[in-house]
Amino acid sequence: MTKFLCIFIWGFLIKMLISLLCSFVHGRLPYENLKPDPVLKTLLLSLPIRKVIFTNADKVHALKALRRLGLEDCFEGIICFETLNPIHKSIVSDDEDDIEFMGSTLTSTTATSGSEIFDIIGHFSQPNSGSKLPKTPIICKPSEYAIEQALKIANITNPQKTLFFEDSVRNIQAGKRVGLHTVLVGSSQRIKGADYALESIHNLKEALPELWEAEKMSEVGYPGQVAVETSVTA
Repeated sequence: MTKFLCIFIWGFLIKMLISLLCSFVHGRLPYENLKPDPVLKTLLLSLPIRKVIFTNADKVHALKALRRLGLEDCFEGIICFETLNPIHKSIVSDDEDDIEFMGSTLTSTTATSGSEIFDIIGHFSQPNSGSKLPKTPIICKPSEYAIEQALKIANITNPQKTLFFEDSVRNIQAGKRVGLHTVLVGSSQRIKGADYALESIHNLKEALPELWEAEKMSEVGYPGQVAVETSVTA
């Protein structure tokens, strides 16, 4: 029996064409393809628990995507690439004052301990690469250390009372190893490491109505498997 106190890490909402490249590349992304989603906004605002974004994107990309979706006032804060990698700075626009970027607990030395950039694509292309990633000077998902640091920054002390929403299988599995309850978004089929599966994030209330009772109930129990196959068009 678990009472969820926080919905954490909605990075997939702003992961469209996600890249860790510099700001001039982000400037060329087709942000016009992102449209306001008032249905999702209403859903998020109605949730009576904490909501935090954790994304590998940088500040500029996160802000632009959230504003295009109309979701900039739905979250307590954002943990982005610069949060976990404070020495790697991007040019940030002056119009970000309405969204809080959570501060980093990492030092520049911690964030850059290492001699070379790790090739994550090459790592997973090798046979028997394993699920755990070697240490790298860049801290981001799917590193378990990155998730642990993000939890610390967001002041989330109990991962088992936190739902972790992701559309990446690797990120889901890393979150599960850290102790989070995991929700795979974009598929109704549960995979290893996913506690729940949603075809669409718009199906959240259908799949987990208990989340809306978080303030009323001392404990919330969930079945072992939840998979909602009905697509909802916003």
